[in-house]
Amino acid sequence: MKRILAAACLSLLVAAPSAFARETRVEQSLQELVNSQEAKDAGIDGSVKFYLAGQSHPAVIESFGSDVSNRKTNAANKSDEAACRWVTLSVLKALQDGAKAKGANAVIDVVSFYKAKEFSSPTSYECYAGAILAGMALKGTYAKVK
Repeated sequence: MKRILAAACLSLLVAAPSAFARETRVEQSLQELVNSQEAKDAGIDGSVKFYLAGQSHPAVIESFGSDVSNRKTNAANKSDEAACRWVTLSVLKALQDGAKAKGANAVIDVVSFYKAKEFSSPTSYECYAGAILAGMALKGTYAKVK
C-alpha cells in the first residue's frame, strides 16, 4: 500500500510542472505602450526613441552596436496582456539605460527575440505569458539619429 501511495505522489509531483507550463503568445502595439502613462511611470522618459524593424526612422548619424534585453516578471493574478506590458516596460527601460550609457538617442531595428527566436513587425512586439511568469526579449541597435 505504501508503494502505491508513494508512486501516486511521485506521479503528481512529476505532472505538476506541466500544469504550469502554459506559454501564451501575446502580440501588442509598441508605440501604444511607449506613449502610455504606464511607460512614464516606469521611467521611459522619451529621451530614447524606439523604432521597430521595418519602421522608418531618422537618418543614423552613428551606430553603437546591438544588444538584447531579456526579462521575466510575475504574471500571477494579472491578465496576460497586463503581465506582458509590465515585462516589456522593464525591457524597454534596460534598453533606454543602455542607449544613454553609449550616447545613443534611439534603439533601431528592434525585434522580439524571446528564446532566441526572432519576431519582426513594424508595429508590434511579442511576449509570452504563463500561469506564473511572463517573459520577453527585445533585440535592437543603439544609434544616434538626427
